[in-house]
Amino acid sequence: MSDSGHENASIGSSPVVMLSGAKFLGGCAVVAAGIALVGRWVDIPSWCLAVEVMGTILALFLLGSFRYQLHKNALTYGAALVIVATFLGAWWSQHEQRGAITADEMSGWWPVFGHYLLTFHGLDELVHADTMLFILGLTLFVCVIAQTRLLEDITLALLRRSRGLVVPTVVALLAVVSLASGILDGVSMIGLTIRTIVIVLFLARVPIPSVRYAIMVCTVITTVCGMWLAYGEPPNLIMKANLVAPDGSTYLTDTFFLRYCLPAAVVSFLCVAWSLRRRLRHDRVDMAGLDILDAHAGTVRFIQASRHGEVLTAVEFVEDHRTELGDEFDDVLARLRRGEPLGAAMVRAGAAEPVRLRLLGRFVDEEIASVLDRHYGGGGGGHDSGPAEGEAAIRHAMARLQKRRRRARLMGIAALAPFVACLLWHGRNHEVPLFVAPFVGLAVAVLGIVGLPRVMRLVAREARREYAEYLFLFPLFLSITLLTKIGFFDGLQAMLQQGVQETGVLAMGLVQFLGATALSAILDNNVVADFASRALRNLPVALVQLFSMAQIAGYATGGCWTHIGSAQSVAAFAFIRRNCDETCTPVQWIREISGLLLMIVVALMVLIGVESLLLD
Repeated sequence: MSDSGHENASIGSSPVVMLSGAKFLGGCAVVAAGIALVGRWVDIPSWCLAVEVMGTILALFLLGSFRYQLHKNALTYGAALVIVATFLGAWWSQHEQRGAITADEMSGWWPVFGHYLLTFHGLDELVHADTMLFILGLTLFVCVIAQTRLLEDITLALLRRSRGLVVPTVVALLAVVSLASGILDGVSMIGLTIRTIVIVLFLARVPIPSVRYAIMVCTVITTVCGMWLAYGEPPNLIMKANLVAPDGSTYLTDTFFLRYCLPAAVVSFLCVAWSLRRRLRHDRVDMAGLDILDAHAGTVRFIQASRHGEVLTAVEFVEDHRTELGDEFDDVLARLRRGEPLGAAMVRAGAAEPVRLRLLGRFVDEEIASVLDRHYGGGGGGHDSGPAEGEAAIRHAMARLQKRRRRARLMGIAALAPFVACLLWHGRNHEVPLFVAPFVGLAVAVLGIVGLPRVMRLVAREARREYAEYLFLFPLFLSITLLTKIGFFDGLQAMLQQGVQETGVLAMGLVQFLGATALSAILDNNVVADFASRALRNLPVALVQLFSMAQIAGYATGGCWTHIGSAQSVAAFAFIRRNCDETCTPVQWIREISGLLLMIVVALMVLIGVESLLLD
């Protein structure tokens, strides 16, 4: 977390000021100690806990969207200190007002603390331990599979099959991603999807506004279109864990997702496909003039990972080497964003030959840097011999790594079998922890990259960065669990039951959907899922499932509406700012994505209406 008070980013034209996380944590610790002390003599009403939790959730939006910001980990962990102190103070007040608690009473609490802190089932009830471990294992698993560069190969195969047409290529690619997003980690999938789809769009020289829009659409693909199963989206897993029948089974089985959520995902995908067709129907890639590195993007990225321990787009790479390009940096960057290859952009921008050779070596491979430079018309080489020599050199470099890459790919594909088998096992027997599945798959997939230390380090680094997006959830889950313990959600459950009786199933289904959509637009959708799903208990199974579908569709849709609604939106917004348009603002995001999301909202409302009629 950042403790810097300096202006280090911007939202629009306003510089962002990061508040001190260390000072905030220290202040929260002092407040928590004061509450714990005061609670010995003063009654602490339980509603204070609800106010603190609601304040924390709202602060995530306020201190993450405007000029003055605070790292979300500092915010939630600091707030958790205060919330836990308030909960203990309220419990103390209820049990022994202004006096000491007896030894017998304290001895009865030690087993409770032991259950929640020292057993897996207790931790799972407290902070969704099974779900969070599943996300950790899935993040590692997907990061390993991603290094085989399978998605890039699929994309280029689709591009050749469509003869360079952008719309069928992009729509087919996003269909593959939608399918995968129901099973694999959405945050990992969106990073890989964005970097792959940008290859196609830059090759077709698509205007930057359309590139920006396509990147935004990727959030819809990995959330709304990926909601057809529980496993790819943490909010789905959280809701599934909350809605457990008395016999220990979940109401949200795989059959539920296929019956209720798959139709919603398909309808949403059709909206996405129609929207992209309107924007990209005239764009096409010149396959005959395809650059050698772009034509073998999967292999080039595998070379990057194994040689340099990082996989970057050309724009990201140039951004990281700004000082070496000097005065030519702006020209090179502009050319890259117009779709020119890195080597050609540096030659035409007038970068010095030593700089070109050094950067091409770092971007691909030092052994072929000079040949690539001649291939792009630099180094005194002519256009007649350069391309042919560059083609032969890159093919030779690929041949040396193809065997290792083929092995990594085969092991990655093979790892899906035990992963899916464990998911099915968990579906039949919920005593089997969910987190076992990705770690079993990981154990098989990692065999494909053993012996490639730079790739192993890259996997660890990417997984650590992606999982860090979820760390702020632990104290929020704890806080919501404490709200449950004081009976906060009992009132919400009663209100929902009364609403069904007075207004009907359809009206309450739409309220669930629109409410979850609105909340997820300003709050992280993991939090909305944990909070809203707790009101669905003590209802008939059919109503639990219908309202669950409405909430899932709502927080998936709302999570795409703003740049902070979900982890995918955060990743996509950051990519746009760095690689496409550094002037993009949160308001611009909302304005450009709203048309598509409103279309999806209307379609999903119709679907909820149909399901309500079938229920009646």
